Amino acid sequence: MKNDARLKNDVIEELQWEPSINSAKIGVAVSNGIVTLSGTVGSYYEKHTAEKVAKSIKGVRAVIEDIEVNLANSLKKSDLDIAEAALNNLEWDITVPHEKIMLKVEDGWITLEGEVNWHYQREAAKNAVKNLTGVKGVTNLVTVKTLVLSRDIKEKIKKSFERNAILDAGKVEVLVNGNKVTLKGTVQSLAEKKQAESSAWAAPGVFKVENKIEVGIPEYAL
Repeated sequence: MKNDARLKNDVIEELQWEPSINSAKIGVAVSNGIVTLSGTVGSYYEKHTAEKVAKSIKGVRAVIEDIEVNLANSLKKSDLDIAEAALNNLEWDITVPHEKIMLKVEDGWITLEGEVNWHYQREAAKNAVKNLTGVKGVTNLVTVKTLVLSRDIKEKIKKSFERNAILDAGKVEVLVNGNKVTLKGTVQSLAEKKQAESSAWAAPGVFKVENKIEVGIPEYAL
């Protein structure tokens, strides 16, 4: 079983391997497979990428992200400048129904609201604004709304699981109530848990996914 010390070392090494992150600014602590990231970085992109890197490590059961964004003076923008740039990006992104998205900017933090038909549109809206200069963070309150039968949602999700190379479909149970999906079961990595959730979100009609999948600690030769 991978112990916390080895897991911590794996996370640190992967952060150092990622060129877009200043790993010296990020602290890593591990307890019972739960990784806590701390420190201060220069952009929301760095903060988001550090979390993504930690979640990709085999053996990580959960990630607590406590990284702060401290923008350099040259990167600071007014809320008005950020709002104008965000609106422009949303309008130019063909995957975003920009006319359905409202945004608010407060002290460099963007909040997105609205209603779209697909989860990928919700994610595209966030992706369109998260890397803008001056952005400290993004809260995505955009919801997904469409009329699809529950049995169709469940069937599409199960078939997606079966097609996925890294996901053991037999280990995950799919429960559907209206447009809400609940996932249960036990998988061997946080990446596998995340993949199951992503596959569930990709089904048409899903506007909420509750991921109750547990991550077991994989055993391998030390």
